[in-house]
Amino acid sequence: MCIFMKLVINIPAFNEAEKIGETIRRIPRSFEGVGEVVVHVVDDGSSDHTGRVAQEAGADRVVTHPRNMGLGKAFRTSVEAALEANADIMVNIDADGQFDPHDIGKLLTPLLSNTADIVSADRFGEHEAKNIPLVKDSLNRLAARLISGFLKTPIQDLTCGFRAYNREALLRLNLLENFTYTQEVIIDAIGKGMKIVWVPVTVTYFAERKSKMTKSISRYIRQSSRIIVRAIRDVRPMKFFGIPGFTLIGVALALFLVFLGLYFQDFKISPYRNYLFFSALSFVIGLQFVVFALLADMVKSNRRLIEEQMYLAKKMRYEKTNN
Repeated sequence: MCIFMKLVINIPAFNEAEKIGETIRRIPRSFEGVGEVVVHVVDDGSSDHTGRVAQEAGADRVVTHPRNMGLGKAFRTSVEAALEANADIMVNIDADGQFDPHDIGKLLTPLLSNTADIVSADRFGEHEAKNIPLVKDSLNRLAARLISGFLKTPIQDLTCGFRAYNREALLRLNLLENFTYTQEVIIDAIGKGMKIVWVPVTVTYFAERKSKMTKSISRYIRQSSRIIVRAIRDVRPMKFFGIPGFTLIGVALALFLVFLGLYFQDFKISPYRNYLFFSALSFVIGLQFVVFALLADMVKSNRRLIEEQMYLAKKMRYEKTNN
């Protein structure tokens, strides 16, 4: 193991003045295999002096957004800050103290041994999350199961924010959403062939705490569903459009065969024209989906080239920044 690795522990925060100081003070300042530990805080437009409390508690750097821009934007800011700081690894942990900072070492092990690019805490493994809201538990398990099946890749915990990333992952991730980032990161990383490892951790949800992400369950479901669908569309476009397309074409052919079977009994079209109509409609819609699949796959190829150029540009930019 390299003993000169630099670790940036990032804490995104929005109105967390009550909890963030204690969370920062609980963070270990040394880990086996790590030479330097730096604590960064991204204050996402807080109105309760979160940034000041973080500095007083020992944060090495506080980046402040002028207004609340969302967890996804806060994550992108943290990635940029970590790369500018020449981090070899970035760990993202929540500000509210529900995760144990001493579990950071568990997340570092696969990265330091080069067996993973991203390591995510798993709240649903051998250590069952304590006091987790039923809605959050059910939605996460359902979404993870559905996306795992579609992408043919096991996903233990889709929405946990307690994760560790190596430098290569930080350079390659390209995210768009401001609302949140957790689902998008996993899907984007799978699409790019990154190695993701899940590590069981203990987490305790505070009964009195109100989630800043799930104030409105319906809004959270809408936003998260939109993020997931768009991310899957971009990662597996042929499958996303192709499955419904070829399914509809198959339905169209089946309906046409039924029509032919009925037609050749008495050679009359009128009694069976609905079969013919729905066969034609299904075929046209299915064909459109297939065309969308081909076009989206072409866009994906272009996107891959653009992202490779972005990766090289970022690599050069941050190497220049640090030299």
